[in-house]
Amino acid sequence: MEEKAFQDYYAEDISHCYGCGRLNEEGLHVRSFWEGEESVARLTPKPYHMAAPGFVYGGLIASFIDCHGTGTAAAAAYRFEGRAMDTDPNLRFVTASLKVDYVRPTPMGVELEARGKVKSIGKRKVVVAIEVYAVGTVCVRGEVVAVRMPGSMKLKGNE
Repeated sequence: MEEKAFQDYYAEDISHCYGCGRLNEEGLHVRSFWEGEESVARLTPKPYHMAAPGFVYGGLIASFIDCHGTGTAAAAAYRFEGRAMDTDPNLRFVTASLKVDYVRPTPMGVELEARGKVKSIGKRKVVVAIEVYAVGTVCVRGEVVAVRMPGSMKLKGNE
């Protein structure tokens, strides 16, 4: 049986995000998992994710970091509360701040790996540091400040 990604636990009414929503047919379908104390997600950019010939568009990488960061924040919050991700109330995080540093051009045609580490965690806010690797080399570093999704973003009855 395949392990469920953090994003697989999101309620259906909040699973339409372009980056990580499993219900968005055109989306990236970012899937994040724990590997010990780090979170990991993998993505192979499509040819139309190109910036310049041979290199990945930076906005795609920012989206990858963003969605991996908010997924990691949700999973970390469940761990912080000592409960499984399939328990209520459902925890969902959104981005309050996204910082991205492009260390070197990111090559096309290879799988990218995002590795996240929780820097700090509280009841409503989680800060996640993320590095994106291509063929074992860091290409991008980022930080996501994620906050609990406000009730105004959820459908009635899923607050």
